[in-house]
Amino acid sequence: MQINKIHHVAIICSDYKESKKFYVDILKFSIINETYRDARDSYKLDLKVSDRDTIELFSFPFPPPRPSKPEACGLRHLAFEVDNIEENVDYLISHGVAVEPIRIDEITGKKFTFFKDPDDLPLEMYEL
Repeated sequence: MQINKIHHVAIICSDYKESKKFYVDILKFSIINETYRDARDSYKLDLKVSDRDTIELFSFPFPPPRPSKPEACGLRHLAFEVDNIEENVDYLISHGVAVEPIRIDEITGKKFTFFKDPDDLPLEMYEL
């Protein structure tokens, strides 16, 4: 078996318009394709994060909330690489996004912090 890379990350949101605004207008991910699937009463929004990374944002009627406190088994968080963490933190805060204090990874010595999307999905910024 050979896996080349992660193809995409899929996220299910509770409020499509709010999450679309967050990922497109605030995080500045560009739209690749937007599809409404009538049979599922669901949107699928393909977002370009970088030249090689994509997110699929799904909406479904009445999805259950994400268990996270205490953390549940499963995907813990999604991390985004940034060049300047302070600039990105300031930008998010200026757009009303709560951001945790910047910390230093005790293993790598690199700066990182967490913030959340509209559905409390934990997102990380990691400075290389």
